[in-house]
Amino acid sequence: MTLRPYYIFSSGRIMRRENTIYVENEKGEKKALPIEEVESLHIFGEVEMNTKFLNFLSQHGKPIHFYNYYGFYSGSFVPRSKNISGELLVKQVEYYLDNEKRLYLAKAFVEGATFHMLRNLRNYDGTEEFVRIISEEQAKSFEAKTVPELMGCEGRAREAYYQAFNTITSGRLAMNKREKRPPKDPINALISFGNSVMYSVVLSEIYKTELNPTISYLHEPRERRFSLSLDISEIFKPLIVDPIIFKLINNSMLKEEDFEDELDFCYLTSSGKKKFLKEFEEKLETTIKHRKLKRSVSYRTLIRLECYKLIRHLLQDEFYKPLKAWW
Repeated sequence: MTLRPYYIFSSGRIMRRENTIYVENEKGEKKALPIEEVESLHIFGEVEMNTKFLNFLSQHGKPIHFYNYYGFYSGSFVPRSKNISGELLVKQVEYYLDNEKRLYLAKAFVEGATFHMLRNLRNYDGTEEFVRIISEEQAKSFEAKTVPELMGCEGRAREAYYQAFNTITSGRLAMNKREKRPPKDPINALISFGNSVMYSVVLSEIYKTELNPTISYLHEPRERRFSLSLDISEIFKPLIVDPIIFKLINNSMLKEEDFEDELDFCYLTSSGKKKFLKEFEEKLETTIKHRKLKRSVSYRTLIRLECYKLIRHLLQDEFYKPLKAWW
């Protein structure tokens, strides 16, 4: 049976009845979701739920992710992990505390991110100057001596990358600069929404492994956030999220009613979110022939494989090398 995430936009109630999840909207209409088919839940509406329901999810190991009214990630309920490894947890902490070991991993995440930024830009004319800047920052990142220095390189590379979006989209939805608190134009709204969903999907994949999602290497671990998901998301945002944005804009798949403006603030409406998520799910289920495994794997599986590669590195079985799309 194929597991898949469910995106819930309606407001109302969500409850357990025997071994089935029921989503009841404000009109009293119910939809059944068999627990065996649920990979994760993503809640965009305002729903009521009780501890009985959360216990049910926990028993079956199903994470639930919450987004605010504007579609930005708010938090997650992640069941107590059944995949616990004291040895791996010690190694994760050891690699964070050792500056050299931490910097190696942090550089690898930036390397994967900048590789995929450059991969995207090579498909579009007029992006040569942005490619030059990103390439220079990528080279500097290899020589960085500290994580803050590395973050500076990554930040400047990403700034140049986002400036290229107007060229890629031929100015159809102009963006002055990357602004995420709050996003002030449609492209910024798309980037913020896509990155939020990407973060939660990576968290769901981390949860299926023995990794602790709160211990990270590029981003600083802090209270109340799963920062390892931020690290790994860096590799996949330009690989998965950004091509969807280009497709939606360049093929005129988004309309005026897919965005809402509020006093210097732009966000996706339900119709806009649904259009993005349709493309997002299709991308995650797209398969490619894996060079090492000699079989087809989906983009979603590639995310989990990245987690396993990190585990092998921490256990000193194999040096971690970030995914670099070869297709």
